[in-house]
Amino acid sequence: MMRKSSVVKSFVFLIAVLFLGSLFATQNAFAKTYRMKIQSGFPRGDLSMELLKVFAAEAEKRSNGQIKIKVFAEPEIVPGDQLFNATKQGVLDMVQAMGGYWAGVLPIGNAEFNLPLAFRIDEEATFESKAAAVRRFVLTSGYIDILREEYAKHGFYFLDIHTYGPVPFVLSTKPVKSCSDLKGMKIKADGINRAFHGGIGMVAADLPPTEAYMSLKLGTVDAAEWDVSAVTGMKWHEVAPYWVRGMESDQTLGHILVSTKKWKKLPKDLQKVLHAAAEEYWFATVNGYKAEVNTVEAMFKTGEVKEAVLDDACQKMYRKAAVKIWNDLSAEDPASAKLIKLVRDWRNL
Repeated sequence: MMRKSSVVKSFVFLIAVLFLGSLFATQNAFAKTYRMKIQSGFPRGDLSMELLKVFAAEAEKRSNGQIKIKVFAEPEIVPGDQLFNATKQGVLDMVQAMGGYWAGVLPIGNAEFNLPLAFRIDEEATFESKAAAVRRFVLTSGYIDILREEYAKHGFYFLDIHTYGPVPFVLSTKPVKSCSDLKGMKIKADGINRAFHGGIGMVAADLPPTEAYMSLKLGTVDAAEWDVSAVTGMKWHEVAPYWVRGMESDQTLGHILVSTKKWKKLPKDLQKVLHAAAEEYWFATVNGYKAEVNTVEAMFKTGEVKEAVLDDACQKMYRKAAVKIWNDLSAEDPASAKLIKLVRDWRNL
C-alpha cells in the first residue's frame, strides 16, 4: 500500500508540474508584445545613434521579448526638425537627441544641453570618473526632476541621460591658438554653442551635420563642431584636421524621451525594463566615447589629426562668454534658472 500511495503521489506531482509549465508557457505565449520605434536626432555614423542598438537589445532581453524596439537614424522616418512633433503625434514612440534641438519650444533645452563649461570637472582624473560624477549629480540633486517636469508639459516622459563625451568638439581647417586666430572664422555650430563661439568673435553658421564635410572642404565654413564622431564616424578631419581644445566640457548630455501616451500604456514592470535598458545605454555611451577619444588622440602620432590647444587668454574669454550665457538663460526662463542654480551650487561657480 505504501508503494502504491507513493506512485500515486509521484504521478499527481508530475501532472501538477506539467500543468503549471503548460500554463506558464501559455501565459508567456499570449503576453502582449510592445513594438516601439525610436529615431535619433543624429545621422548614421554618429556614435550615440549607433549605440542605440544596445538600448534596443537590452530592452528586448530584459522584457523576455515583450518590448521590441526598431532603431532609426535622422532623417529615416522624419527630418530632425520634425522629431519633436512627430513623437508627440505618435509617428514615433521615442526620440534620442539633445535638449538644444527643442529650445524654441522648451527653453530649458539650452540649459540642459552643453551649458558651456558646466561639466568641465578638472578634479576628476579619468573619463569614467568624470562621467560618474555627472550622473550622480543629475540623478540625486533634483536636476532630472526639473527636466521631467518641463518635458511632461509637452507630452514626454524624460527617461534618462547619456553622454556625448567632450563637446563642443571643434575641428578647424587651419591651426589656431588664440582668440584672435578664431575671430571672424565661420563655424558650423548648434544650439547655445552658437552664442558661445560668437562670444569670442566667431561667426556661427546653421548647417546639418550631413553637409559639414563638404562645407569644410569647399571653405563655406572654416570650422565645425560635433562630438568625437566628427572624426571617427563622419571623417571631417580629412578636410579639417585641427582639433581645437580648451573650451569643451568633459561630458555633455543628451536624452531619451518617451511619448507620455506610450509610456502610460506600458505596465510598471516594463517601465522598469526601459529604465534599466536606458542605464545600460548610458554606460555604453561612456565606454564608447572614451574609446573614440582615445582613438583620435592616437591619430596625433600619424598626423591625421593635429592638436590645437587654445592659450590661457582665449580660454579665459570663453569662460567669460559662458558666464554671460548662464546669466542670460537664467533671466529668460525660470526653469532654466533652477537648473543652472543647481549646477552653480555643485560647481561652486
